[in-house]
Amino acid sequence: MSLNLRVGIGYDSHRFAEGDGVLLGGVLIPALVRSTGHSDADAVCHALTDAILGGAGVGDIGEMFPDTDAKNAGRDSMEMLRLAVARVRAAGWAPAQVDITVIAETPKVGPHRAAICERLAAAIGVAHGDVMIKGKTNEGMGWIGRGEGLACVVVATLSRIVEG
Repeated sequence: MSLNLRVGIGYDSHRFAEGDGVLLGGVLIPALVRSTGHSDADAVCHALTDAILGGAGVGDIGEMFPDTDAKNAGRDSMEMLRLAVARVRAAGWAPAQVDITVIAETPKVGPHRAAICERLAAAIGVAHGDVMIKGKTNEGMGWIGRGEGLACVVVATLSRIVEG
């Protein structure tokens, strides 16, 4: 029996440094910090990319965009996401719905939810209502609770592309 639905899970985390905003889902959220990383450090896009690639069984973000490749330094994570969706579609799968949780003491995601959902929906080819993002704190516990960085968890549902 062949399934017409698959689920992928993605995770990413980034440290903070002094800055003027945190990039999440292609939206720069004003803050006194910024995320650091090899690319543009958009943890939402990175976790979503991994969830979509994993759900389709076609690799992961590290394989597709290795941090050992200089051309990925500072790379736009929205572009990486769009390229991953193209790979997934070529394998016969399409994103259908995504559920994103950002775990951080700062910045607050709620006020930016609509803009993030709009950017991500356009990037992965789904309706605005098929993208959900929410923010949770770590209640002051651990490295996230101390404000050293943030983490993101994504669940993506994929559907088989039916030809004809």
